[in-house]
Amino acid sequence: MPETISLAAADGRPLDVAVVRPTGDPVGGLVVIHEIWGLTAHILDVAERFAAEGYLVVAPDILSHGGVAPALGSELFALMNDPDEAVRVAAQPRLRDALTAVRSPEYAEWAVGALQRVVDWLGDQPGVDGRLGAVGFCFGGTYTFLLAASDDRIRAAVPFYGSAPAPDRMHDIEAPVLALYGAHDPALIDALPSVREDMAQAGVDFEAVIYPDAGHAFFNDTGSRFRPDEAADAWRRTLAFLNARLG
Repeated sequence: MPETISLAAADGRPLDVAVVRPTGDPVGGLVVIHEIWGLTAHILDVAERFAAEGYLVVAPDILSHGGVAPALGSELFALMNDPDEAVRVAAQPRLRDALTAVRSPEYAEWAVGALQRVVDWLGDQPGVDGRLGAVGFCFGGTYTFLLAASDDRIRAAVPFYGSAPAPDRMHDIEAPVLALYGAHDPALIDALPSVREDMAQAGVDFEAVIYPDAGHAFFNDTGSRFRPDEAADAWRRTLAFLNARLG
């Protein structure tokens, strides 16, 4: 079961972090970065699954600082996954208002700094020995890219359907990257050819996997876009990738 610790972000504000420990010595340390819905039960479940594979897992709540606490995120997620289209449409203005703060450059700077404080803590834990990785989903996939570009202690990065950083930031990524996408995710798929080219020019070990029958958020087994076969394959690929570089 997760335990909650409180760290200080770079600006001194408290940062809640869920920690899930393996049963034995860790094979590495892993930062799991949540979706745009925040630190929901789904992300805590993912953290527990990684811990069962031997990782010491930390899942920070970086969205509450932007005004979306886990309870609100879960409520918005339920509305946006409601089978009634009218409910989804009616909820969109509320969703946009709730997420306004997290769209700002100031928030992004704060969030990356907060994630680095989490890496500080994780790297100091017994048995981790510098074997540090990051996995994130959607919003968290974007921040997985940014964390890898900002912190050379990250030795493996797995962004699920996240936006890659600007080309000038790609040169700062030293970790190998496994990026996972659904083909029915137009904004990310349209940008992917340029991302591949820019990553190659930056010298990043970058692998992109595209699932032809999946869309955005295909890994989230609590949502309407969940694709079990694709999610199972992505899980196997993620574990193999992490184990090869951290295990």
